[in-house]
Parts: sequence; structure tokens; C-alpha cells
Amino acid sequence: MSNNTQLNVDELKSFLKHMVKNNQHIQNEGKIPVAVNIEGDAGLGKTSAIMQLGQELEMDVVKINLSQIEELGDLVGFPVKEFKIQNKDGKTTWINESQVNAAMKKGYQIVDKRMSHAAPEWIQGKSEGGFLVLDDYTRADHRFMQATMELIDRQEYISWSLPKNWHVLLTTNPDNGDYQVTSLDDAQRTRFISTELKFDVDVWARWAENVGIDGRCINFLLMNPETVTQKVNPRSVTTFFNSISSIDKFEEKLPLINMIGDGSIGVEPSALFAMFINNKLDKIISPKQILENDDWNYVKGSLNSCIGIDDDFRADISSIISTRIINYSVMLSEKGSISQKLINRLIELTTDCESFTDDLRYYMVKEILNANKAKFSKLMLNQKVVAMTVK
Repeated sequence: MSNNTQLNVDELKSFLKHMVKNNQHIQNEGKIPVAVNIEGDAGLGKTSAIMQLGQELEMDVVKINLSQIEELGDLVGFPVKEFKIQNKDGKTTWINESQVNAAMKKGYQIVDKRMSHAAPEWIQGKSEGGFLVLDDYTRADHRFMQATMELIDRQEYISWSLPKNWHVLLTTNPDNGDYQVTSLDDAQRTRFISTELKFDVDVWARWAENVGIDGRCINFLLMNPETVTQKVNPRSVTTFFNSISSIDKFEEKLPLINMIGDGSIGVEPSALFAMFINNKLDKIISPKQILENDDWNYVKGSLNSCIGIDDDFRADISSIISTRIINYSVMLSEKGSISQKLINRLIELTTDCESFTDDLRYYMVKEILNANKAKFSKLMLNQKVVAMTVK
């Protein structure tokens, strides 16, 4: 949709956190929570972002892939006959058909009956706080899309409702001719807010560092973010990277890598990756070596060799390495304490290394401090770092 707000994964999670907080507020006022549709190409991480957010907020997540459901009852529950019974004191309650005989034996009388729907299995036993994810919403059979309209609009279906503090999220692919989807009409679109997920290589690189994607492959995508297109999505790229990560020396297995690449990301991106290897760009020093090798002169020499100096200076490689240093440092801070040895190396990198421009040095310090000011606060005890950051 042209009027959708485009967000990367980090921005999407921040937006959804606001919607959760706002929905809690309006629900306390007796209003219906607002549903959100997340539209985007396949493989961008729409569902994964929701799952991660559920973990961060400690909320239950129920994912229903509407395109894989065959029975409507599996989605909205099955019809049941209910009876209204009354005791001798005139108090009434509704029970299902299986409970009638027992109630009659206790002296209850049937005063009314109705057809209702039992709550489906996926919501039974769920407590307050959660996400209902209607995955691949526009790939579903029209019957299922119609059945979910009341859930999206009012968080209920005939005789059952979602628990308090539950939020309905839809995931969809664009209706642009590239996907087999059902077009949404205004009656459907006006029941939720829509936002569009976009690929952001910097956000992907942070994720890739944390989950252990091969560093050589991270460097490639940082250098060639245009590899990710509508036809080659991040999921395909990650699958390709994982399929070659056990290869120690890429140049020795280039025909095999080309074959795997052709079958996963396509001929042109695969050829671009082969060029990356032939130019020895897979040999760029890793952030682990940069930050953890005890020999500072070796690290400086390796950086100069990768990045070059004077007329041979490669600004693109310098930028990639600085990004990797930031992401690796932040990852270490999230997994444990930060040693003085690491602080000292970061100081050396940002005050005594000609491989990075002043702008990149400032950027590294700023991003690392913004990520975890408490664990990296000792950086600001160094006068050279302080002087650099206040220029």
C-alpha cells in the first residue's frame, strides 16, 4: 500500500510496543484494542519480529497460519448447543449439552436454549497478555478471512472472546502481482492499522552478529546490500550463508559455492559473491580478532592491509569493519561483563588507528555508548576519547 509507513525491524518493534501500551490504555477505558497489519515481502522477518517482541514483553504468542487451516472450526471453534438452566432460587446459568443430564438430576430446569460456539483449542487456557498472529492473512481462503473479521474488529467471535490485553496482528505480502494474495477491500482495511516492513542491512547485520552468521558473509552483505531485492529476500540469503559456513577456505570450494548460490540466491548474486571471494574480500580481519588479539601492532597492520592507506584507502571496507566492531562489542555486552582489556582496545581503535576517519571513530564511540552506557562508561575516562567526542 502506498500510504503504509515503512519501518525496519527495530522500528517495527518500537511501534508495536507503543500499540501494546496504547491498547492497554484504551481497553481500560472500555474500548476495543486496535489490530495491526504488517505487510512486507517474504523472508523479511515479519513473524520473527513478533516472536522476539513476545519474548521481550513476556507475553504469550499464538501464531495461526490461515493458509494452512482446512476446517473453519479449527480457527473459530465448533458450534455447540447450549441450555439455560434455573435452580429453585431462580438463579440461571448457561451449560453445554453434555452437562444437561447431570443438571437435571440436581433439580435444575431448562428455561432456554441457543446455538453457540465453543472457544477453539488454541485459546483455551490462555491467560491475560498475548499476541494473536494471523499469519499469511491474505493467502487464506476467503471463508477464513471473513470469519476473522469479527476477531480483528471486536476481539470476539459469537460466544467467546480473547482474554484481556491480547493484541491481534496480521502478516501479509504486498498485493503487487508478485504474490498469490487476495485483495483487501475497504471494509477489511478499515479494521486495522497497516505498516510496511522494509529491509535494513544495518539492522540485519546486528541480528546476524548475534545469531552467529558467518562473518565473511556479513561483510559481503554490508558491502552489497542491493543483493536483497523482492526476488532475493533475507531468508534466502541467510539460507545460502548457512549452507557454506562450514567451508574454511572459500577460494578452494568456489565451484561448490557457485552451485549452492545459483540454487538459493540466483545466478547474478552468486556471481557477485564469487567476485567478492576472488578479490579476497572474505579475508577481512574479523571483529573478534580486532578486539581480542593481544598484539596491537598485529591488529593495526592487519587493518592497514585490509583497508589500505593514502591513495589505496578503502572507505567502504573501513565503514564495514567499524560496523562489525560496534555490533560485536554490543553483543559481548549483552552476554556478560566488559573487561578492561576490551575497553583498552576500543580506546586504541578510536584514538590510535589511522584506518578509521574521525567521523567513524566518533560514530563507533557514540553507538557503543548508546547501546550500553553503563558497561562502556570507562571509555569516557580516557581524555583522548572525551576530546574526540566533544569536537
